Amino acid sequence: MFTGIVQGVARIKSVLDREGIRTFEIAFPEGFCADIQIGASVAIDGVCLTVTQIEPDNRLFFDVMLQSLKITTLAQYAVEDCVNAERAAKDGAEIGGHPLSGHVDFTASVMQVRQDANNYCMRIAVPKEALRYVFAKGYIAVNGASLTVSEVNKSEGWFEVWLIPETRRMTVFEYKTVGDQLNIEIERATQVVVDTVRECLEDRLGTLLPALEALLAQQGVDINTLTLPTNKDM
Repeated sequence: MFTGIVQGVARIKSVLDREGIRTFEIAFPEGFCADIQIGASVAIDGVCLTVTQIEPDNRLFFDVMLQSLKITTLAQYAVEDCVNAERAAKDGAEIGGHPLSGHVDFTASVMQVRQDANNYCMRIAVPKEALRYVFAKGYIAVNGASLTVSEVNKSEGWFEVWLIPETRRMTVFEYKTVGDQLNIEIERATQVVVDTVRECLEDRLGTLLPALEALLAQQGVDINTLTLPTNKDM
């Protein structure tokens, strides 16, 4: 498990492909690798990877299977690219963000970046099938960083997050531009509630559900929000 609090920016030093597996050599900030062991879990841009080799100078190796390359941004990375890094949470660790599994649900693209003094906002496009899990004031993980959704436009298919200076300093978001791909992990409690409510509605309403959704949409109401708990309830 991870907390969504990125612990530093790491840099890819080498990439090796062999028999359906891609091996990354990644250099981490000083102190990041203290007491780390083979088999430990590290989140790289939100993807849970396993340490397969440890080298001096805070360098670790990770093997990534083809399936992970297909559903994350890892297939796009090259030598000298920078990534967010977080070690797995220890028992009793403070959860500064929200619990993450390191299992990416989908990738999304940066639609817009707005910056005014210390205010920095990213607008992120969301696949239509994932929009039901994204709500204003809800949690979401972007490249392994736990962020709060500030605004959602479901008709246009995007959400926005605002980044404080400390988040920008400790992550790769400062380097992201329009069109860049990001790893997204949905907040699991939200996903469970939305799916459970939808299953109950489908059981009770059957073929009438699409009509109800359309009617509510005309009134500006998202059916998935009707019984969704707030962050305080989770």
